Amino acid sequence: MTHPLDRLTAEEIAANRALLTDAGLVTAHTRFALVGLHEPAKADVLAWTPGDRVERRVRSLLLDRRSGAVHEVVVSLTTGSVVRQREVDVVAEGQPPILHEEFDLVEEILWKDSGWAAAMARRGIHDPRAVRVSALSAGCFDLPGEEGLRLVRCLAFQQLGPDDNVWAHPVDGVVAYVDLIACRVRELIDEGPMPVPAASYDYHLDDPARPARTTQRPIVITQPDGPSFTVEGDVVTWEKWQFRVGFNPVEGLTLHQIGFQDGDRVRPIVYRASVAEMVVPYGDPGPIRFWQNYFDAGEYSLGKEANSLTLGCDCLGEIHYLDAALHDDDGHPRVIRNAICMHEEDAGVLWKHTDAYNGSVSTRRQRRMVVSFFITVGNYDYGFYWYFYLDGTIELECKATGVVFASAHPGGEYPWASEIAPGVAAPFHQHLFSARLDMTVDGVRNAVDEIDAQRVPMGPGNPYGNGFTRRVTRLRRESQAARLADGLRGRVWQISNAESRNALGHPVAYTLHPEGLPTLLADDGSSIARRAAFTRRHLWVTAYDENERFPSGEYVNQNDGRTGIDTWIQADRDLDGADVVLWHTFGLTHFPRPEDWPIMPVDRTGFVLKPTGFFDANPALDTPAPRAHRQPGAAPESACCHPQA
Repeated sequence: MTHPLDRLTAEEIAANRALLTDAGLVTAHTRFALVGLHEPAKADVLAWTPGDRVERRVRSLLLDRRSGAVHEVVVSLTTGSVVRQREVDVVAEGQPPILHEEFDLVEEILWKDSGWAAAMARRGIHDPRAVRVSALSAGCFDLPGEEGLRLVRCLAFQQLGPDDNVWAHPVDGVVAYVDLIACRVRELIDEGPMPVPAASYDYHLDDPARPARTTQRPIVITQPDGPSFTVEGDVVTWEKWQFRVGFNPVEGLTLHQIGFQDGDRVRPIVYRASVAEMVVPYGDPGPIRFWQNYFDAGEYSLGKEANSLTLGCDCLGEIHYLDAALHDDDGHPRVIRNAICMHEEDAGVLWKHTDAYNGSVSTRRQRRMVVSFFITVGNYDYGFYWYFYLDGTIELECKATGVVFASAHPGGEYPWASEIAPGVAAPFHQHLFSARLDMTVDGVRNAVDEIDAQRVPMGPGNPYGNGFTRRVTRLRRESQAARLADGLRGRVWQISNAESRNALGHPVAYTLHPEGLPTLLADDGSSIARRAAFTRRHLWVTAYDENERFPSGEYVNQNDGRTGIDTWIQADRDLDGADVVLWHTFGLTHFPRPEDWPIMPVDRTGFVLKPTGFFDANPALDTPAPRAHRQPGAAPESACCHPQA
């Protein structure tokens, strides 16, 4: 290995399992809930130089399926030894994420359960295997007897045939609470049968009644000379950008040491960027669904749900793919082919001006580098797209699609769900993401300012009332840095470095531009507000701590909310000129529409990071003028934007 942050390989994952087995830590009942690179501390990575020794450490989370005991183990692949191990207190800390095999396990448990069979029979369903079961994270609601148990709560859908879209047939009014260690139904709640929607919505099958349109002509994206970016190992270089690609089971795609070439050096901007958590809280308070709140990273492991991407379907153009080496439930390597897609694409006009005084016409085309991956978590699919632009802008766009989680519609004006098809409802819900941005704007000593547009009343200094200005508030301590966006004030957050100045003598900076859409809509006293405290503010700023990686803590599944970001800031650490981490909450509030059924068109959300005095001038001034593409029989190719008219 040549760098401390190189992604784990399949061989290293296999070596990790062998080492743990030799140490006597793996039995027939052991399951590997998580296996990931134990990333070195930030200071150690920044101090590393090529040729330095690299110790490869792997962190594993082991679940004993027989006893329910959980152990966290760190090994050194370099020395072949166990570095650290401890038993996790599942009551105080929480459970490991849900395993792939547990999705099949709950179906086997419920298919054999007499109470479940009786509940299905009351709904006219007599073949238990015609009912597909969703193993859904249980949350933490202080329900008697649940403490310390490894639980899921299960809702069901009828499958009418092998190719049927099961999400169209919700079996409503019944939920099973299943103990995954005892392999039994702990509690069955049946509020009474509701009609199971019978209509098929098999969007994925050819339908003679819905012939494909024939009006679309091909769009062909070609780069005859190949793409403009290079990939060496995990390092990507494009135009003046340089960054390192990572991937792990929890977050999926991570980006490291993002920098921009300025003169003879690559200037650092972000040390580490990822989506560290996302939660989908549902808004139906009824007894069957009040608990529906899914942490797709902490409870389901985003990275493990990554898709293998396909040219022409998921990605267009000159594509460079990277595989992802992860692990299966037994700790063996599992490789997801084409998990990460990289390409560049045209992004419209970069700048344009027609000058009436000197007669010049100047236009440049914007391009962007795209690094993306897609996941499927049950019914929903999410795409994560990091964009890098010629002008130094960084953008993250998250795309939500897939199938909305359907319920049976009870009739009338139901206040908690939309009727999206006859008899089919979809509960109101949110998709709230937490981007973790470990900043290094020209170094690790940064500060954060909140900047608002400010009206100025008419008066002696503003006699005509046209004046307006900005109000700048330094977020000096963690207690001051849990903030809400404010679109009426155009609120942004600027990350600056007072030790690095631009040509005007001002601190160099990057600015986070939020969308400012709703934060968590559940009551502040709710379980989800406690467990997903990060969703209650658009911005949190913390002093860097290598142990603070996930905004709801390391063990999110069945965690009661004692280990999240709201507890970290009680230390009230100094942020002014410190090594800071920004945690940005953004996302969608979804009141489903009929147009979202039977499969949802992509909905988008995200944020932008823009340079603000980081450069002395437009960093894309050297972008070459575009040239017209030569068509057959046309005149020879020439510049389409003349320096002089």
